[in-house]
Amino acid sequence: MNIAFTFKNFEPSNHLKAYAKRRFNKLGRFLPNPEHLEMQVSLSVDNFRHKAEISLVSDNLTLSATEESEDMYATVDLVRDKLKAQIIRRTEKLQTKRKGAEKFVLEGTLPPEEVVDSERAIIGMDNFVPKPMDLDEAAMQLDALEYDFLVFLNAETERVNVIYRRKDENFGLIDPVY
Repeated sequence: MNIAFTFKNFEPSNHLKAYAKRRFNKLGRFLPNPEHLEMQVSLSVDNFRHKAEISLVSDNLTLSATEESEDMYATVDLVRDKLKAQIIRRTEKLQTKRKGAEKFVLEGTLPPEEVVDSERAIIGMDNFVPKPMDLDEAAMQLDALEYDFLVFLNAETERVNVIYRRKDENFGLIDPVY
């Protein structure tokens, strides 16, 4: 597992670096092929608030977690526990998927929403290459990330799709037709 650390607003001690590396390396035993994992750890201090942000990326997995507290060691433990819970949830879902016990509801329509008449500006832009996934894998990825939507390359149709979380906790799918 490759772990890259970024420190902001403080100079870390060697003990803190070793502690964090030792704690995060233990996450590899919950995942297959830990040698292909890339982990980006960002530790920062703002006044008395110690914050840790983690991004874990592998071939078909992307997880992230954020925690903050008044002690950096406690923050490292909290964010590690949060990421560990996400990994365990994901592996359990993969096991139930293999058994065929769980199906996701995918719908092709968005719920109607009111249009707000206000001036809006684009304040950010992000470029990325979507990974090829099937619908079930994209739904599991969205559930594991706890985001509202996920853009992915549909492996079956070879088109860019968007899967999103509906208010009734089901999933919706946007499949644009060119």
